[in-house]
Amino acid sequence: VNSEKTVYRNYQKLTLQESPGTVPAGRLPRHREVILLWDLIDSAKPGEEVEVTGIYRNNYDAQLNNKNGFPVFATILEANHVVKSHDQLAGFRLTEADEREIRQLSKDPKIIDKLVNSMAPSIYGHEDIKTAVALSLFGGVSKEAQGKHSIRGDINVLLLGDPGTAKSQVLKYIENTAHRAVFATGQGASAVGLTASVRRDPMTAEWTLEGGALVLADKGVCLIDEFDKMNDQDRTSIHEAMEQQTISISKAGIVTTLQARCAVIAAANPIGGRYNGTVPFSQNVELTEPILSRFDILCVVRDTVDPAEDERLASFVVNSHGRAHPVMSSALGSQTQTTAANESGMDVDGENQAATAGPKTEIPQELLRKYILYAREHCRPKLYHIDQDKIARLFADMRRESLATGAYPITVRHLESILRISESFAKMRLSEYCNSSDIDRAIAVAVDSFVGSQKVSCKKALARAFAKYTLSKPGAVRNRRGGGRGNQHQEVGVEA
Repeated sequence: VNSEKTVYRNYQKLTLQESPGTVPAGRLPRHREVILLWDLIDSAKPGEEVEVTGIYRNNYDAQLNNKNGFPVFATILEANHVVKSHDQLAGFRLTEADEREIRQLSKDPKIIDKLVNSMAPSIYGHEDIKTAVALSLFGGVSKEAQGKHSIRGDINVLLLGDPGTAKSQVLKYIENTAHRAVFATGQGASAVGLTASVRRDPMTAEWTLEGGALVLADKGVCLIDEFDKMNDQDRTSIHEAMEQQTISISKAGIVTTLQARCAVIAAANPIGGRYNGTVPFSQNVELTEPILSRFDILCVVRDTVDPAEDERLASFVVNSHGRAHPVMSSALGSQTQTTAANESGMDVDGENQAATAGPKTEIPQELLRKYILYAREHCRPKLYHIDQDKIARLFADMRRESLATGAYPITVRHLESILRISESFAKMRLSEYCNSSDIDRAIAVAVDSFVGSQKVSCKKALARAFAKYTLSKPGAVRNRRGGGRGNQHQEVGVEA
């Protein structure tokens, strides 16, 4: 090779993988090698979502040629243009009619209750979990404090409870609803599988970086099931990702920092399988204090025996199985309804109106997904005229009570959580400012999370002590009436 007449150009190879949200059911994400030349190198980092325009070429593969003994050609994509999909709506376009419908929906004074009721409609009850899921999907606002210290805006949620309380079902629902979600299980995920790993490139024999689940879920949601089954070493590796939202790598001569700006929603089972209400929260789960303090909302789900509630739950499950049948549900439903109407002499149209009265509080799932995307993309609420003294008093009281009861410690992170949750409530209303009702709702969620994880012996006393903070919340009346409304919805469903 004549070095004087040789033209040198920058060269970089990257592996393009299908976005998790666009992969058809039952199929693995496909990979494609992409060649970047000249000024296109370093135009994308691991975990980023990009759109590549290029020429589909064949490439002589020397390694395969030597192995097989005859010419082998591999296909490759030579990039002409690389653009980052900063816009979350890049693969999910909203029409003007959609935006008008979303803005009209946001003017409903009960929009927050409607959004919460629309979360996982196939799961009965669990209003606290549905509220936490809605808050995490909408998220808060990430900020940069003085000195370029970044404050995360994503809301992390831990679901802890007895077996059979629909924890994994909630995670699967989020995987299908969120625009970008990566699902992992504690037993099948290692530290490098969650963060990042290095591997040797077969072509150049150089070390290359591969992003894990948290990196691939950047600007989305990372779902971790069986969180308690993870090794302590693997669980420690996500400390940095959950608070600083970055992953620092120093392996095989590669020193870099990857972005992991995602919310973590984890589900775990208590020690021994069932939650013991007579001991503190920290003794019910094999999680250390550093990891617990990084969760904004803790949801403790207990499978308590209540004959009336169990009967309603059983009716809901049986009814949902009947409605979900692909062939028989429509024919059987119409036939039964017509027969019943003929026997009783009632008007079928009147029955239809009564049967559809309950579910009107729910938003269709397709519209809900668009609403969440629109809110995340266009809303960045500001804290304006908030009651700082009330939040300060609540924080001081929660710290004192946590020390006295031996519960998990309350830190400054929980104070930031209240502000993040209030911003998420403001996003649900598509508002530019957090008002006092958002703060009251956020305080109620924080207090419910704190009191719900306490021992049975001191739970009632704590609920009375914090009642002065939660009585003014807009959802206080809703919580007392929630069971009744749910029961009406259930009775209508059974009749239908």
